[in-house]
Amino acid sequence: DIKPIEINDGYAKRFDGIANLDTSIDGGETTICIFSALKRSFPMKIDMMEKHPLGSQAFIPMHQKPFLIVVAHDKNGKPDTPISFISEPGQGINIHRNIWHGVLCPLHSPGLFAAIDRIGDGPNLEEHWFQKAWTII
Repeated sequence: DIKPIEINDGYAKRFDGIANLDTSIDGGETTICIFSALKRSFPMKIDMMEKHPLGSQAFIPMHQKPFLIVVAHDKNGKPDTPISFISEPGQGINIHRNIWHGVLCPLHSPGLFAAIDRIGDGPNLEEHWFQKAWTII
């Protein structure tokens, strides 16, 4: 429901506020970077999830291809049962602070994403390795 602003004599539209970034805790800064990820295939093993307590992340595919997204609720400081879904072609995601999520899982090559992330001091990465991997089919 974001109303675009017309720019460039009507040849382009600008959509502001598409992600709510939260990166300033403990002196963090926002950075824009590019992630290159290898194509994944099914069945896929999920043996690790991560979360970032000091900053949110936004991932914007640089292609019109869907990708797999894996998230989980927190259960006593660990990820609960992973939930997975496939994005719409070209859809970006905004992962909030402290949300357990899987790694980037493009379903096509190349898997290029523009990412808006936090850089700075502080422990901003927590990983959880499952004793038994989950399988997504």
